[in-house]
Amino acid sequence: MAHIKLPEFEEMSPSIQEKARPILEKTGQLGEIFKLIALDEKIYFATDMMVQKYLLDQTTLSYDIKEAIALLISKENGCKMCVDVHKSIAKMLGLTEERIEEILQGVESIKTTEAEKALLNFCIKASKKDNYKIQKHEIDALKEFGYNDVQILEAVAITGYFNYINTLSNVFALGE
Repeated sequence: MAHIKLPEFEEMSPSIQEKARPILEKTGQLGEIFKLIALDEKIYFATDMMVQKYLLDQTTLSYDIKEAIALLISKENGCKMCVDVHKSIAKMLGLTEERIEEILQGVESIKTTEAEKALLNFCIKASKKDNYKIQKHEIDALKEFGYNDVQILEAVAITGYFNYINTLSNVFALGE
Protein backbone atom coordinates (compact mmCIF):
# COMPACT_ATOMS: atom_id res chain seq x y z
CA MET A 1 0.00 0.00 0.00
CA ALA A 2 1.34 3.40 -1.01
CA HIS A 3 2.60 5.72 1.72
CA ILE A 4 0.21 8.47 0.57
CA LYS A 5 -3.36 8.49 -0.70
CA LEU A 6 -3.39 8.12 -4.46
CA PRO A 7 -6.18 9.85 -6.37
CA GLU A 8 -8.86 7.90 -8.16
CA PHE A 9 -9.91 8.88 -11.68
CA GLU A 10 -12.73 11.12 -10.44
CA GLU A 11 -10.29 13.12 -8.28
CA MET A 12 -7.89 13.89 -11.13
CA SER A 13 -7.91 17.15 -13.09
CA PRO A 14 -9.91 17.14 -16.34
CA SER A 15 -6.73 17.32 -18.44
CA ILE A 16 -5.25 14.27 -16.69
CA GLN A 17 -8.59 12.45 -16.91
CA GLU A 18 -8.44 12.98 -20.67
CA LYS A 19 -5.08 11.13 -20.74
CA ALA A 20 -6.32 8.48 -18.30
CA ARG A 21 -9.59 7.64 -20.05
CA PRO A 22 -8.04 5.63 -22.94
CA ILE A 23 -5.86 3.71 -20.48
CA LEU A 24 -8.88 2.86 -18.35
CA GLU A 25 -10.88 1.81 -21.40
CA LYS A 26 -8.06 -0.40 -22.66
CA THR A 27 -6.83 -1.95 -19.39
CA GLY A 28 -9.60 -1.30 -16.87
CA GLN A 29 -7.19 0.26 -14.37
CA LEU A 30 -4.61 2.95 -13.78
CA GLY A 31 -1.25 2.01 -12.37
CA GLU A 32 -0.09 3.42 -9.07
CA ILE A 33 2.68 5.46 -10.69
CA PHE A 34 0.07 7.12 -12.96
CA LYS A 35 -2.05 7.94 -9.93
CA LEU A 36 0.94 9.28 -8.00
CA ILE A 37 2.08 11.70 -10.67
CA ALA A 38 -1.56 12.69 -11.30
CA LEU A 39 -1.43 14.47 -7.93
CA ASP A 40 0.30 17.38 -9.68
CA GLU A 41 -0.34 18.40 -13.30
CA LYS A 42 3.15 19.85 -13.77
CA ILE A 43 4.78 16.62 -12.64
CA TYR A 44 2.30 14.51 -14.60
CA PHE A 45 2.80 16.31 -17.92
CA ALA A 46 6.58 16.61 -17.55
CA THR A 47 6.81 12.88 -16.79
CA ASP A 48 4.41 11.98 -19.60
CA MET A 49 6.53 13.98 -22.06
CA MET A 50 9.64 12.06 -21.01
CA VAL A 51 7.84 8.72 -21.44
CA GLN A 52 6.58 9.72 -24.88
CA LYS A 53 9.87 11.14 -26.16
CA TYR A 54 12.36 8.75 -24.52
CA LEU A 55 10.54 5.46 -24.56
CA LEU A 56 7.56 5.39 -26.92
CA ASP A 57 8.70 7.51 -29.85
CA GLN A 58 11.09 5.95 -32.32
CA THR A 59 14.55 7.29 -31.50
CA THR A 60 18.18 6.58 -32.31
CA LEU A 61 18.16 3.58 -29.95
CA SER A 62 16.05 0.47 -30.54
CA TYR A 63 13.09 -0.35 -28.31
CA ASP A 64 15.01 -3.46 -27.28
CA ILE A 65 17.95 -1.48 -25.88
CA LYS A 66 15.66 1.10 -24.27
CA GLU A 67 13.73 -1.64 -22.45
CA ALA A 68 17.00 -3.31 -21.48
CA ILE A 69 18.06 -0.01 -19.87
CA ALA A 70 14.64 0.26 -18.18
CA LEU A 71 14.85 -3.24 -16.74
CA LEU A 72 18.50 -3.07 -15.68
CA ILE A 73 18.25 0.32 -13.99
CA SER A 74 14.96 -0.55 -12.27
CA LYS A 75 16.45 -3.80 -11.00
CA GLU A 76 19.63 -1.98 -9.90
CA ASN A 77 17.48 0.54 -7.99
CA GLY A 78 15.41 -2.18 -6.33
CA CYS A 79 12.18 -1.01 -7.96
CA LYS A 80 10.17 -4.21 -8.19
CA MET A 81 7.09 -2.42 -9.49
CA CYS A 82 9.05 -0.84 -12.36
CA VAL A 83 10.70 -4.17 -13.23
CA ASP A 84 7.28 -5.84 -13.37
CA VAL A 85 5.76 -3.04 -15.46
CA HIS A 86 8.68 -3.06 -17.90
CA LYS A 87 8.64 -6.83 -18.24
CA SER A 88 5.10 -6.42 -19.58
CA ILE A 89 6.02 -3.47 -21.79
CA ALA A 90 9.03 -5.35 -23.15
CA LYS A 91 6.75 -8.27 -24.10
CA MET A 92 4.34 -5.87 -25.84
CA LEU A 93 7.29 -4.44 -27.79
CA GLY A 94 8.26 -7.91 -28.96
CA LEU A 95 11.01 -8.97 -26.56
CA THR A 96 10.86 -12.68 -25.81
CA GLU A 97 10.55 -14.09 -22.32
CA GLU A 98 14.07 -15.51 -22.79
CA ARG A 99 15.52 -12.09 -23.68
CA ILE A 100 13.80 -10.45 -20.69
CA GLU A 101 15.19 -13.08 -18.32
CA GLU A 102 18.68 -12.68 -19.83
CA ILE A 103 18.50 -8.94 -19.17
CA LEU A 104 17.35 -9.46 -15.59
CA GLN A 105 20.27 -11.83 -14.98
CA GLY A 106 22.64 -8.97 -15.76
CA VAL A 107 24.56 -7.57 -18.69
CA GLU A 108 27.01 -10.47 -18.96
CA SER A 109 24.10 -12.95 -19.33
CA ILE A 110 22.64 -11.14 -22.33
CA LYS A 111 23.31 -12.76 -25.70
CA THR A 112 24.24 -9.64 -27.61
CA THR A 113 27.16 -7.71 -29.06
CA GLU A 114 30.06 -6.39 -27.02
CA ALA A 115 28.99 -2.89 -28.12
CA GLU A 116 25.53 -3.29 -26.58
CA LYS A 117 27.00 -4.75 -23.40
CA ALA A 118 29.37 -1.77 -23.17
CA LEU A 119 26.46 0.68 -23.50
CA LEU A 120 24.37 -1.15 -20.90
CA ASN A 121 27.27 -1.33 -18.44
CA PHE A 122 27.89 2.38 -19.01
CA CYS A 123 24.21 3.10 -18.22
CA ILE A 124 24.45 1.15 -14.97
CA LYS A 125 27.53 3.16 -14.02
CA ALA A 126 25.75 6.38 -15.02
CA SER A 127 22.85 5.48 -12.72
CA LYS A 128 25.05 5.44 -9.63
CA LYS A 129 25.52 8.18 -7.05
CA ASP A 130 29.16 8.56 -8.07
CA ASN A 131 28.41 9.04 -11.77
CA TYR A 132 30.35 12.30 -11.58
CA LYS A 133 33.47 10.12 -11.73
CA ILE A 134 32.77 9.05 -15.31
CA GLN A 135 35.69 10.05 -17.51
CA LYS A 136 35.85 11.22 -21.12
CA HIS A 137 37.71 8.06 -22.12
CA GLU A 138 34.66 5.99 -21.05
CA ILE A 139 32.45 7.95 -23.45
CA ASP A 140 35.14 7.72 -26.13
CA ALA A 141 35.14 3.92 -25.67
CA LEU A 142 31.42 3.87 -26.52
CA LYS A 143 32.17 5.91 -29.65
CA GLU A 144 34.78 3.32 -30.63
CA PHE A 145 31.97 0.75 -30.50
CA GLY A 146 30.08 2.89 -33.01
CA TYR A 147 27.75 4.90 -30.78
CA ASN A 148 27.39 8.58 -31.62
CA ASP A 149 26.88 11.52 -29.26
CA VAL A 150 23.09 11.51 -29.68
CA GLN A 151 22.81 7.79 -28.88
CA ILE A 152 24.99 8.15 -25.80
CA LEU A 153 23.01 11.18 -24.63
CA GLU A 154 19.76 9.31 -25.21
CA ALA A 155 20.97 6.28 -23.24
CA VAL A 156 22.01 8.50 -20.32
CA ALA A 157 18.71 10.43 -20.47
CA ILE A 158 16.76 7.15 -20.29
CA THR A 159 18.98 6.07 -17.39
CA GLY A 160 18.24 9.34 -15.60
CA TYR A 161 14.54 8.95 -16.28
CA PHE A 162 14.56 5.54 -14.61
CA ASN A 163 16.47 6.86 -11.61
CA TYR A 164 13.70 9.49 -11.34
CA ILE A 165 10.72 7.15 -11.76
CA ASN A 166 12.29 4.43 -9.56
CA THR A 167 12.81 7.04 -6.83
CA LEU A 168 9.15 8.06 -6.97
CA SER A 169 8.02 4.46 -6.86
CA ASN A 170 10.37 3.42 -4.07
CA VAL A 171 9.87 6.46 -1.81
CA PHE A 172 6.08 6.17 -1.92
CA ALA A 173 6.10 2.32 -1.69
CA LEU A 174 4.20 1.79 -4.93
CA GLY A 175 3.38 -1.79 -5.83
CA GLU A 176 3.74 -3.07 -2.28
